[in-house]
Amino acid sequence: MNTAGLASASAGALLEVRNLGFAYGDRAILGNIDFSLNTGELLGLLGPNGVGKSTLFRCILGLEKRYSGLVLLEGGDIRHKSPRLMAQAIAYVPQNHYPSFNYSVMDMVLMGTAAQGKEWASPNSRQRQNAVEALERLGIAGFGKRDFIRLSGGEQQLVLIARALAQQARLLVMDEPTANLDYGNQIRVLLQVKALSRQGYSIIMSTHNPEQAFLFADRVLALHNGSIAAAGPPSQVLTAALIRRLYHVEVRLHRDDAGRISCMPVLS
Repeated sequence: MNTAGLASASAGALLEVRNLGFAYGDRAILGNIDFSLNTGELLGLLGPNGVGKSTLFRCILGLEKRYSGLVLLEGGDIRHKSPRLMAQAIAYVPQNHYPSFNYSVMDMVLMGTAAQGKEWASPNSRQRQNAVEALERLGIAGFGKRDFIRLSGGEQQLVLIARALAQQARLLVMDEPTANLDYGNQIRVLLQVKALSRQGYSIIMSTHNPEQAFLFADRVLALHNGSIAAAGPPSQVLTAALIRRLYHVEVRLHRDDAGRISCMPVLS
C-alpha cells in the first residue's frame, strides 16, 4: 500500500479515523482504516461499488455504532457526542434528495439550521440569516422562493450543499455529489466544492471518477476489498495500475505542460 500523505499531523486534524473496522455479522466490510483530515482540505474517496464507502460515511456520521476503532471529531470520540453536537460539527450532502412535500428552496436550506434553535421552534432570525448567507455563498441567492422539486439536478445539488453550509458545520461529507448530473453541472458543482475547501471547510467526497480526483482533490483515499489501497496526493498515488486494480479497466494517464493529469480509458 502506498501511504504517502496517509495521515496529516494529528494535532491539527479536524477528523481522525483510527484502525476502524466494521462487519455485518461474519462479513467484514472495513478493516484497518486510518486517515485524518485537516482544515481546508478536500479528500477524494475512491473505490468500486460495494467496497465500503457508504459504510465508512455512516460510521463517520455516527449512524453506525458497531464499528471497532475510533472516530475522532475535533479531538473527541464521536461515541460521546450528542446528535446536536454532531450536527454542529459535521454536515452530510447526499447524492440527491426527493422530499415528500414541495418545499421552497429557503425551507430546504433552513432544515440545515435545526440544531441551532429549540426543538420544534420556528427558525429565528439568526437561522434565517445563516440560510440566506449559505445561498449567497453558492451564488443562488435568488432561488429562495423557488420550488425545490422544479430545479434542475445541478441546482438541486447546490441547494443541498447550501443546506449543509447553513448548518454551520466545519466538516462536510459528500456522497458522490455529481453522480446524477450532466457534465456541465458536474464541473460547476465541483468548482463550488473546491472553493469551499479554500474558504476553510474540510471536505470528504466520494467519487467514481478519477478525473475529478485529479482536478479537485488535495488527497485521495482509495478503498479496495474493505481496506486502504492507497492514500496521498492524487498525482503521486493515483496510478494507472491502481485504477486498473480498483475498476478492472485499462487507462492511460497524460500529464500536460502545466502538470495537470488526465485519465483516458484504453479501448480495445
